[in-house]
Amino acid sequence: QEQLVESGGGLVQPGGSLRLSCAASGFTFSDYWMNWVRQAPGKGLEWVSVINSGGGTTRYADSVKGRFTISRDNAKNTLYLQMNSLKPEDTAVYYCAKDPLPRPLHIPPSWGQGTQVTVSS
Repeated sequence: QEQLVESGGGLVQPGGSLRLSCAASGFTFSDYWMNWVRQAPGKGLEWVSVINSGGGTTRYADSVKGRFTISRDNAKNTLYLQMNSLKPEDTAVYYCAKDPLPRPLHIPPSWGQGTQVTVSS
C-alpha cells in the first residue's frame, strides 16, 4: 500500500525558513519523479516543484523560484522541500505526490494528509 507522510510544517514569521519532509513507502521511490503541491486557504491546488527520479533535474513554479529547493534521498525514501524567505502567500497545506499528477489536479485518496505551513507575524 502506497503511503506518503508529510512533516515539518509550522508557524513561521515572514522571511523565515522551514524544511518539509515526505516519507514514502509502498512503492519503489527511486523510480518516480516526485512533486510538491500546495493548497492555500480557499484556493485550488497549486503545483510547486518537481524532481526527477535521480535528483539531478528540478523545476519550480515562478512563485517560489529562487526561494524553495526540492531534493530527495533515495536511500531514505524521503523527499524534501527547503523553503527560505517565506512570505504570507506561501501559507498553505503542502502535499508530496509522485508522478504523474492527477489531471485535473486534485487530491486523491492515495495522498497523505499534508503539512500545514503558516507564514505570519
